[in-house]
Amino acid sequence: MTLPSAQKLYAIIDGTWPSSAKQALGPWTVRLDDSGSSRVSAATAEGPATDHEIDLAAAAMMEAGQNPLFMIREGDEWLDAKLEEQGYVIKDPVNMYAAPIDLFATDPVPPVTAFRVWPPLTIQTEIWEAGGIGAGRIAIMDRARPPKTTLLGRMNDKPAGTVYVGMAADCVMIHALEVGEGHRRQGLAKHLTRAAALWGKEQGAAFLTLVAAQNNEPANTLYASLGMTVVGQYHYRSLPE
Repeated sequence: MTLPSAQKLYAIIDGTWPSSAKQALGPWTVRLDDSGSSRVSAATAEGPATDHEIDLAAAAMMEAGQNPLFMIREGDEWLDAKLEEQGYVIKDPVNMYAAPIDLFATDPVPPVTAFRVWPPLTIQTEIWEAGGIGAGRIAIMDRARPPKTTLLGRMNDKPAGTVYVGMAADCVMIHALEVGEGHRRQGLAKHLTRAAALWGKEQGAAFLTLVAAQNNEPANTLYASLGMTVVGQYHYRSLPE
């Protein structure tokens, strides 16, 4: 089975983690959002852009109260070079992962370990907030189109973790996987990932997808151990604040 391309996963990110507003501005799609999430606050190039057009996109973001931020996708090497010349610095290099959903179908999640919940419970928002995922990002989950769900993870008979899962096209994508302090390194992230895949299979998805910061060694090690494949990367360029 051919895994989804990097270009497809960029669209899946947009479909499952939507910004509050998008603005078409010349060769740009400018995303406007006050959540603090880079994925919904970055401009992307839909074609070649001049230095003047880069400045126009930056001005639009500043007018909305955002620091200028550009997402550098595969094929955007020209933009990466232009932004570097203008003093923009690299921010948050990311790996994009994908795997056939059936890869997870034969390994069930232990009983009473993962519960499907929508809307999220208060205890889930507390786990997210403890991990730095605040109300702005939860608002992204709220406005995303269904099908979608969250999973509440339990360990040792206690709420221990949570994750948001959305679906676009034939892919489910995991976002905001957080395991609480004191419950880590016990396998819960793996169980929640598998539970997300099982939910996706019931929705008719063909692939499980997700993104992980390249410097997040535990996450990248986990997803590689589950048989997932890096199908692309991206990073951001931002002006020093």
